[in-house]
Amino acid sequence: MPDDKAHELRAEMVDTLLRLQQEWGMPPISPQVEAVLRKVPRHEFVPEKSLKDAYATDYAIPVKSTEGGLITSSMSAVRVQAMMLDQAGLEPGMRVLEIGSGGYNAALIAELVGPEGKVTTIDIDPDVTDRARRYLDATGYKDVRVVTGDAEYGGQEFAPYDRILVTVRAWDLPPAWITQLTGNGRLVTPMRLRGVNRTVGLDRVGSHLVSRPDHHLVVFVPMQGAGAHEERGIPVQGDDIALYDTEEPVNVAALAEALHGPRKEFWPGIEFTHPDRMHLWAAIHVDRYAMLHVAGDVLDHGPAGPVARQPVPVVLGDDGSVAVRVKRELGDGRFEVGVYAYGPHGEDAAQDYIDILRAWDRRKDPLARIEVWPAGTPDADLPTDRVRVLDKPHTRTVLSWP
Repeated sequence: MPDDKAHELRAEMVDTLLRLQQEWGMPPISPQVEAVLRKVPRHEFVPEKSLKDAYATDYAIPVKSTEGGLITSSMSAVRVQAMMLDQAGLEPGMRVLEIGSGGYNAALIAELVGPEGKVTTIDIDPDVTDRARRYLDATGYKDVRVVTGDAEYGGQEFAPYDRILVTVRAWDLPPAWITQLTGNGRLVTPMRLRGVNRTVGLDRVGSHLVSRPDHHLVVFVPMQGAGAHEERGIPVQGDDIALYDTEEPVNVAALAEALHGPRKEFWPGIEFTHPDRMHLWAAIHVDRYAMLHVAGDVLDHGPAGPVARQPVPVVLGDDGSVAVRVKRELGDGRFEVGVYAYGPHGEDAAQDYIDILRAWDRRKDPLARIEVWPAGTPDADLPTDRVRVLDKPHTRTVLSWP
């Protein structure tokens, strides 16, 4: 009876996923990925969870946390797993490295590459790899290699790989993830681009990587080990208000004063559509850019009124001024995007923001192109149509919008 119930819930999970993909206008799941989702017993990799929780469609399942409650390992939402597997384009006989172990995703990969393929999964945490090994063996996937190690250095022992799938949030892309790919290999990885999280499929082209036109908004637990990166915000008002991902000096006292001062509202008549793409468009095109984090209802009280319920991209102006993107309901599930201006030069910042939003409204499609080049690559060798270059220790990420 439990096996029958699990089979029923697994079928229901996939059917629900297919329906939601269609309702949300997302690319359909490939028949190959659909088949393995219907086959692999997801609940066997999280036996501590109920069958209902194991087969939920759209949320991750925490597997390990710190004493302070920080999640360090989780089973990704099946929606995300299906999306990344299709981004990878896995085929029978491929050699695949998975970075971030859990067991279930490695089993899905093993089914897709078949008996002639080779799957290696690596994690820095021995508790996680022990768990993955135990559940892979119990479900019949003994041929999957499970390695305990720092994935900053890839999996050299079994390289090269046709595909590398990264299931942790990477701030930078280590050289090993590129050099351990075959000449026509593909890396599928979450990337953080000026505060915007995207899962990107990147094809190797010589010494650099070029994105495929199907990247998506996702959130993953951060990478540990040598590639860990602590994101430090600029506190504006204790722990209640902070700025992240800013590259400009900030007059913190002036910004705090501005946010609690009077504001001007601007509603340029632009409908709020494809918010994940709008986020990335702004991140690419705004010069004095940051992400504003506001805790709870801290700004509900006082002359400024409510600002945000979640991190939002803002344009920084002079003397602590700032322009904040907001939205309001139009009815029938539609929203309009607007801008709040704060501070003595907030109106100038707001106008800059509105110009960028209007440019977005004229374009919307296609998606941004993302190229990853080795650090130290001369500007003259980078694409000439670039809009912005993000420099990190290992890479130069070039962003453009065709």
